[in-house]
Amino acid sequence: MLPLRQTRRCEISQATGKPWCRACKQYWARCAGCGAFEPIYAGTRDAPLCARCCNPDPGFWNRCPVCEQTWQLRTSACQRCSLSRSIADLLSDGTGRVSQDLAPLHHALTAVERPATVQDWLTRRPQARALLSDLGRDQRPLTHEVLDEMPAGKTVAHLRSVLVAVGALPARDERLLKLERWIAGLLQARDDPQQQQRILHGYAIWHLLRRLRQRLGSAARPAGIAGHTSPREYDNVRRHVLAAVNLMDLLAGHGLTLATLNQAHLDTWLACRRFTYPKETRHFIRWAAARKHAHGLAVAEERRRTTARVPHDTERRWDDARRLLHDSSLRLHDRVAGLLVLLYAQSLPDIASLTTGHIRGNGTEVTIMLGTVPVTLPGPMASLVRQLAATQPGHATIGRPDTGPWLFPGGRPGHPLDARRIGERLKNIGLHPRHDRTTALFTLAAELPAAILARTPGISIPVAAEWQRASAGGWMNYAAEVSRRAPSHNRDTQTLT
Repeated sequence: MLPLRQTRRCEISQATGKPWCRACKQYWARCAGCGAFEPIYAGTRDAPLCARCCNPDPGFWNRCPVCEQTWQLRTSACQRCSLSRSIADLLSDGTGRVSQDLAPLHHALTAVERPATVQDWLTRRPQARALLSDLGRDQRPLTHEVLDEMPAGKTVAHLRSVLVAVGALPARDERLLKLERWIAGLLQARDDPQQQQRILHGYAIWHLLRRLRQRLGSAARPAGIAGHTSPREYDNVRRHVLAAVNLMDLLAGHGLTLATLNQAHLDTWLACRRFTYPKETRHFIRWAAARKHAHGLAVAEERRRTTARVPHDTERRWDDARRLLHDSSLRLHDRVAGLLVLLYAQSLPDIASLTTGHIRGNGTEVTIMLGTVPVTLPGPMASLVRQLAATQPGHATIGRPDTGPWLFPGGRPGHPLDARRIGERLKNIGLHPRHDRTTALFTLAAELPAAILARTPGISIPVAAEWQRASAGGWMNYAAEVSRRAPSHNRDTQTLT
């Protein structure tokens, strides 16, 4: 019997004479005997065996009557052939034919390693069956606009990702399009005076969105994500727009406009914390003052809180790092993500945006681009990162997920794993991502000058200097201290071995 995650009582299989149950039957793997990816009937987790290899008696098994390749107990069509027939019926244009536009989708859905995965998806989601049927009957060429007319939801979004991944549709920046539509709807629904409408329109469209498009077209963006809005960029623009809208509503409620707003009102509201997004509100006010929409206003940058409210536990940080390095029972992508937080103070959105293009190896060392500089990884972690870059474990099963650039691929083809999901998985293995990153920053700030600290986690030099002051790791005399340091080749260092 295969060792499963949950222990349960199995019946004795008539085919193998060994314990077997329904859960065992759902396990698929690559057969150690013939190398085919098939349902597993016997063997162990390390050496699974398919139906043909666990009982080579040719009189015991049957070939699928359709493909004449799959060996099975039943005499009807195998799972893959049954799925192919079901998909063809759904995508049929009414004459039993699948259009040329939908042929790549039909192939992708039926060519998955586990046909039961797609069959379960269609069974549990009736709306998926309805969408496929609607696409098959639609006589128009397949375009993004055709999908836009369908009810919005996760099923349509996933189907769109599959169609893009298999080449049936061109790639499109969905977050940018969603952002543009959200801003247009928000501005259209407001009844501000014409002058105030022009101000909001200029800030949202001609300032925020224009700067976002410039960043999207920048050659400095990492390979694989150029031209696509990241979740962080999407949320950042939304916050700035909402901050501007909230300020305009507050002004209207007091019978004021940007032109009549004075410093006394502004200072009072800032002191009373009247703004949901204070940092973004300050940005909008500075923009309005620079363009003469407001007069005589001055706002200072809000001081950031750099230290955590709980004590920093450096010893626990190293214990967690050693556990991730050596505990092979943990999933590989969780181990690498946790180490990036613990050792290099990487944020979850930055981890989610990593691609295989950030990894470089020359046989003797492995480097990863963090922030603006490549970082050479120590031996144990280099091995884990090299393995992760080679395997790219993900749970997307449709649309050639192995061709994506992401180091942490997600469930939708062509998309990375969501930062929130990474955080949930790290918490499930006993880590605390926010506090662990704070501890890492606190420790690094006591050991590195601000200019170097800023480049690795990708933070600004002023913020790095604040972390440095908080950790009491003053580097004002760093150069002088280095010049006085006696040469030594045997300094004690903290190791991970």
